[in-house]
Amino acid sequence: MKFPFYAGDGKRQRSDVPATLPISQRSQMMRPENYIADAGLADACNVALLLGQPLLLTGEPGTGKTQFAYSVAWELGFEDPLKFETKSTSTARELFYNYDSLKQFQDAQSGITNRSPLNYLTYCALGKAILLTREKSEVVKFLPQDFVHPGKRRSIVLIDEVDKAPRDFPNDILNELEQLYFRVPELGNVKIAANPELQPIIIITSNSEKDLPDAFLRRCVYYNVPFPARDRLAEIVANRLGLYSAGSSEFLNTALDLFFELRATSSGLRKKPATAELLGWMIALREISNRQENPLTQPELVLRTLSNLIKTAEDQDKAKRIVKQWIENRNKKTQAG
Repeated sequence: MKFPFYAGDGKRQRSDVPATLPISQRSQMMRPENYIADAGLADACNVALLLGQPLLLTGEPGTGKTQFAYSVAWELGFEDPLKFETKSTSTARELFYNYDSLKQFQDAQSGITNRSPLNYLTYCALGKAILLTREKSEVVKFLPQDFVHPGKRRSIVLIDEVDKAPRDFPNDILNELEQLYFRVPELGNVKIAANPELQPIIIITSNSEKDLPDAFLRRCVYYNVPFPARDRLAEIVANRLGLYSAGSSEFLNTALDLFFELRATSSGLRKKPATAELLGWMIALREISNRQENPLTQPELVLRTLSNLIKTAEDQDKAKRIVKQWIENRNKKTQAG
């Protein structure tokens, strides 16, 4: 099925079979082996690994904080990170395990006799990682029947967007993060601690939507991921998209020209486009133009794909004016040249 996939003009016949859509090229874009960390980020990571402390990353959304954890896992030969997606309702316990008290109560009401606490226990990211540092024989009495223990190993744990959590969340995990243990009151308040030789690697991200407690910060190695300068961003794009973009330096340079125009302070945009949005925008431009060498020679394509760069109604209007002015200036330069 050729682009456009959807016309919306009221003239098409309904397809007899579901449309075949292309495989998303974002999966290629997100491959951990293509991640490029700046020198400061690599240094901070190595310090955290040396000291056995969590690595706390801040920075603009879209600067690759989450993907960094997958890059570390890939390069060091570990499985994908065990991810804890922080929510506004997250509790400290949920970082380690969940306990289905409601199901236990319902089973009691139904007269079910086998109500072992293990039947209602599910281990989560950091709890699972701590358990996996031990031989199965050491922790088998704490494991639900469906828990898969492949043998003791080190894991990477990603605590993503910790600033979304309630204010008490970071304070409630201070000792557990530092000493890498947790307790399960439902199992008699048993303490389960990590094997020091295989303690989990913990990477924490924050978009700095709210401040984190000083006591929490003291337990972490900290790095603020800066927005990449133009030369480094060009390297990131070429590496993430491979020959797809590197084969056309004119396309890449033109795309970066407009991208940084939109990110400039003078643009007045409330939410400036980030690296992830630039990558998606370039994919869309190339595919919509049927893989032309430089799709940005067709100004109308910029406006058709602007929705991938600009994410608020207020910014859309401002961005359209910036793009039109950019096109006009570019045309003048072309004519003058």
